[in-house]
Amino acid sequence: MEEVWNSAQTRLASIQDSLRSLNSSPRSRIIRVGQLDSELLDLELANLLVEPLRKALSLINASFQRQFDPEIYVLTQLTLYRLSVWNMGASYGAKLQGLRYISSSSSNSKLAPSGLPRKLLLLHGALTIIVPYIHNRFRAFSLSRAWPDAPSSDRRRRMWDILITLESSYALLGLANFVTFLWNGQYRTIADRIFKMQLQPARRLVQRDVSYEFMNRQMVWHVFTEFLLFFLPLINPRKVQRRINRFKTTLLSSISSPSRPSAVPKTGGKYWSLPENECAICTENASFSLNMSDSANVTQIFSSDGGTDSEVVPTYPINTPYITDCQHIYCYHCIAERMLRNAEEVQGERGWECLRCAQVVQTAERYIVDHTAGGSEVSGSEYEFSSDVDFDVTDISESVGSYSESGLSDY
Repeated sequence: MEEVWNSAQTRLASIQDSLRSLNSSPRSRIIRVGQLDSELLDLELANLLVEPLRKALSLINASFQRQFDPEIYVLTQLTLYRLSVWNMGASYGAKLQGLRYISSSSSNSKLAPSGLPRKLLLLHGALTIIVPYIHNRFRAFSLSRAWPDAPSSDRRRRMWDILITLESSYALLGLANFVTFLWNGQYRTIADRIFKMQLQPARRLVQRDVSYEFMNRQMVWHVFTEFLLFFLPLINPRKVQRRINRFKTTLLSSISSPSRPSAVPKTGGKYWSLPENECAICTENASFSLNMSDSANVTQIFSSDGGTDSEVVPTYPINTPYITDCQHIYCYHCIAERMLRNAEEVQGERGWECLRCAQVVQTAERYIVDHTAGGSEVSGSEYEFSSDVDFDVTDISESVGSYSESGLSDY
């Protein structure tokens, strides 16, 4: 046996040498097009996920969707970064290309689930996602305030010039980094170069196969968004908005007059103290917008104490006045819209609650103004309405007549 072992030593030595040569072989060549494709795939994936959310939010509130579109996009990017680079060490596009991040910088901090330092990934994510978002918001804010048109001595103009200089410098650095990347295939972006995070093949033997894992996830996401787009039209947004508006009004009234709950009579509505030459429905619709920058809305939101002088020009004057069966006057288009909406959403009782006396309104008719011989007095109200000055409403009232809620529902 000893002779057999000695004779096999030469063969074992040759095998060990061949194994050492395999271990010392260089890693697979980094394909530059794969790194660029991974970046394009990440952008396409983010757009595919954001687009259904934009459509769904536009059905609920189009202005909200347009106002917070950058926030929706950056939240989607942060979610993808958390689920991909933080957990797996590679974005979804890089994983499809068989690549992952490898950091050459040593750090003693805690490691993320991907094996990379947490502090490094936090700084990398902030530089690649948060900083571009802040830049876009600041640029949009500057353009909306016309900073480029300000005088050259103005501080806003100097800040705009600094922003343009920084953008030009970043563009030059990006061009230099891209040329260097094409030369050696390392550090695809400026952020990768700053933090020394390089994309390397995840496996020694690169297989350019097609994975359907992310395609299946995308199909599930599309099915979910299609169901959402199918379900949202079944919800009555007007009914939901009306409940929200009622909650807002109740909350604002409790905040504006917490120490005077007994000021409003039991049979009075929330706009009982509003001057008679103003439309309570117009005032309520303005308060729902909650635009505190508008002085008219501010005064109307906190108008529970009333007492506005009748000689002051009304903020929301009554146009084409109609009087209800509870003897309160509103604009024609306001009261018609309320009665039509209530006719479509009948819930046990007909009519809607008057904003001045809190009684249920069943009918409304044209407010008739009878001019006396002197022409200085009018019947029915001591206030002058905007529609009573331009034409004679007596002739029109004969053809208009009165209408009820059921008649409006047929309309």
